Amino acid sequence: MTRENNKPIDQAFVLCAGMGSRMRPYTDEKPKPMVEVMGKPLIQHTINHLRQTGINHIGINSYYKAEVIKDHMTRFEPDVFISHEDELLDTGGGLKKALPQMKDADFFIINGDAYWIDAPEINTLEFMQSHWAPDKMDILLLLQDINTMPDDQAVGDYDLTPDGRAVRSLDKTGRYMFTSIRINTPRIFDTAPDGPFSYLKLMDEAQARGRLYGVVNPGEWIHISTPKDLDDLNARLIARPAKPS
Repeated sequence: MTRENNKPIDQAFVLCAGMGSRMRPYTDEKPKPMVEVMGKPLIQHTINHLRQTGINHIGINSYYKAEVIKDHMTRFEPDVFISHEDELLDTGGGLKKALPQMKDADFFIINGDAYWIDAPEINTLEFMQSHWAPDKMDILLLLQDINTMPDDQAVGDYDLTPDGRAVRSLDKTGRYMFTSIRINTPRIFDTAPDGPFSYLKLMDEAQARGRLYGVVNPGEWIHISTPKDLDDLNARLIARPAKPS
């Protein structure tokens, strides 16, 4: 099968299988991607962003409280395919399991708890696509400048070289935080192991090959890890006049 690297990216996978333990009690009865921002599940905000970008082949994985995800998708997004995991496969293993249901072409990967606000006149996902160069990249990360984030949330995951390569900061003193939004080529899974493994392994391998790149988000990305993060975000969005997404 020929990979369609020169065509617009038209598929994405959203990671929704995690336990969301730090978000309890909100996740006692539902998976984290189903907790609500402005009355709408987090995953619905992500799907809306994808649809607005023309991305309609969308997959998600499920494990914890999988029936809640399935019920929502059946009612609101029946064309989104679900890759259910009987055992938790972690971020890398879950993606490899779902790969046969994806087209053999480049695709977005987004964590199910991602929340971002586009900069004025900029579609964040289109912005990423404009920087995607599969001839030299295996993975392109969307990074957030930690200076644009609250001090108690900012984690310096990466630095960038002058030519745009992403370099992981092992001591977390980098200038940028990884937003969990990325583009990758499916070939990075060719030698990936079966069973559970972290996608971070693939990022590190791409970095070692000189094919891990990053682009700085021109808009806002909000890290949602705890109930306080979620409450603060909802309060902030209620107070601002513009629609969040």
